[in-house]
Amino acid sequence: YVRNFTDVDDKIIDRAKLVGKDPKDLAQENIEAFCQDMGKLDVLIPDAEPRATEFIPHMIDMIRVLADKGYAYEEDGDVFFAVEKFESYGKLSGRRLEDMKAGSRVAVNERKRHPMDFALWKRAKPGEPQWPSPWGPGRPGWHIECSVMSGFFLGPTFDIHGGGEDLLFPHHENERAQSVAATGGEFARYWVHNGFVTVEAEKMSKSLGNFLTIRDALALYHPEVLRLF
Repeated sequence: YVRNFTDVDDKIIDRAKLVGKDPKDLAQENIEAFCQDMGKLDVLIPDAEPRATEFIPHMIDMIRVLADKGYAYEEDGDVFFAVEKFESYGKLSGRRLEDMKAGSRVAVNERKRHPMDFALWKRAKPGEPQWPSPWGPGRPGWHIECSVMSGFFLGPTFDIHGGGEDLLFPHHENERAQSVAATGGEFARYWVHNGFVTVEAEKMSKSLGNFLTIRDALALYHPEVLRLF
């Protein structure tokens, strides 16, 4: 069982700037808090808990493979996955590429060949974490991290891929696309998506401010009661 930590991304960088911390330190604080909460709930520790920043070279290697196979293209230091090159894009989420293009709500990026193309590598911006690459200094996109780490520990094909239902599209769709494109084989045999925790019929979320933390809940309920609920 592998549970990976994304310890570098846009949200972490933006939050770190807001609170005046180094993104690496902010990520570490949250990982430690998460592990403490899981411990209080008596959740078993996974066999491996890789962090994205530990696998940057492996991500660069996978992007190279995708570029060599014609699934990726570089634009001014950014590298994108070309969804139109991957015939079964949309299969996991049941979406059609032509419908996604027509009704796309994705912010327009003129350097993309298709609105749904997604970043494999992001060129460096001043003051942001960055690593050297064949396309210049930058950092990996979010989706490539998960494919690389799961592949490293579980191989190119594994049994069960979990996650929240909000990750089905585009995250898991993109994960599947880049993984299958790179290896030529199956990625995950079963996709298991958990539903949302709701508060008065609304999705619990940070943006709505209607959330209850694990620590808040444990002040009211025994950990086993919370897990059973």
